[in-house]
Amino acid sequence: MTTKVLRFTLAISVMPLAAACADNAVFDRPGDAAFGEANRQTMMAQVVNPDPVYEDDMVTSGDHAAQAVERYRKDAVKQPETISTTESSGPN
Repeated sequence: MTTKVLRFTLAISVMPLAAACADNAVFDRPGDAAFGEANRQTMMAQVVNPDPVYEDDMVTSGDHAAQAVERYRKDAVKQPETISTTESSGPN
C-alpha cells in the first residue's frame, strides 16, 4: 500500500472516534443557552408543564362535544367573553 492510501484509511477510521468525543449540549439539554437566551426563553414558554398534576379528574362529555360541533356547523358558535389585557389612556 502506498503512504497516501494508508493515511486516507487511517483518517477515515479515526473520524467515528473523534465524533464520539464531541459534546453536543443542544441534544443533551434542550434548554441550554447554546442558541442564546431569547431562543431558550421562547422554547420554555412553549413547554408550560410537561407533566401536569390536577386535583380533580378531567370530565369530558361526548354529548357536550356533539352539541359544540352542531353549533359550529350551523354557524351559531358561542362567543367567548372579551378580555382586555391592556388599558388605553389616550383618545384611541
